[in-house]
Amino acid sequence: MKYLLILLLVLFVIWAVKRGRAPKPPQTPAKQEGAAPSEMVSCAHCGIHLPQEEAVAGQQGLYCSTDHRSAAQDRNPV
Repeated sequence: MKYLLILLLVLFVIWAVKRGRAPKPPQTPAKQEGAAPSEMVSCAHCGIHLPQEEAVAGQQGLYCSTDHRSAAQDRNPV
């Protein structure tokens, strides 16, 4: 019985060591299908870059927020 327990302990240690050293498959980033890159624009007031879809339009250019459009004394395009 004593030798059986020692054998099981040795097998468990070998299994644990092999499992810990097994090469892990490389993880690939999830692909975003159909997501095209968006054009980046800069704010006419502070110069920060942001996607064009998130920009606020004014008569003098594009802004990152309505506060910056107001600070530049710009109005909504008509």
